[in-house]
Amino acid sequence: MRAILDIFTIVAVVAGAFFFLAGTVGLLRFPDTFTRAHALTKADNLGLGLVVIGLLPQMDGVMAGLKLVLVWLMVLLASATVSQLIARAARRGGSDGAKS
Repeated sequence: MRAILDIFTIVAVVAGAFFFLAGTVGLLRFPDTFTRAHALTKADNLGLGLVVIGLLPQMDGVMAGLKLVLVWLMVLLASATVSQLIARAARRGGSDGAKS
């Protein structure tokens, strides 16, 4: 049973790392601020969720697992708030955020 949980952890963490990488590629490749923010928030939230889900079976107790989930929820809230602030600042600045 332990080997199955270890394999699940590896698969979930690698999948999460893939989404982190995809978000980074989106940050570097997309043309404007709004699409960059969209790529980062979606990919990073999913990537972190997969990493947390993958690490949950490795936790020693329920409290450690709850702490992981709490950190994930806090990051979800913070990333949504920050992406809204960045989009609002880009919109108020009158710039589309495209590279010159």
